[in-house]
Amino acid sequence: MPKTIKTRSGRVLVLPTLAEDATIANGITQDPDTYEPSDLELSLMRRPGRPIGSGTKKQITLRLDADLIDTFKASGDGWQTRINAVLRDAVAHGVVKTG
Repeated sequence: MPKTIKTRSGRVLVLPTLAEDATIANGITQDPDTYEPSDLELSLMRRPGRPIGSGTKKQITLRLDADLIDTFKASGDGWQTRINAVLRDAVAHGVVKTG
């Protein structure tokens, strides 16, 4: 049975066997345009964090129905921005009274 690992996002990755790993490493050494990074180089790499915000938004706590949140989340990344757009549109069309 192949070795697997589970990522934080829940995806299951199948790890290469020792023979497959040796083949991959050999391919890296044969390619003049690439190399295998050292442990030090790997330790210096990090994923980029969140992008810097515009500074015009304010963080709040807001309680919404779970099915509403699930619907927005199901449409992919940027769901909070889409909720913001829907609320802005409602204000612009007078659905929500301000002041």
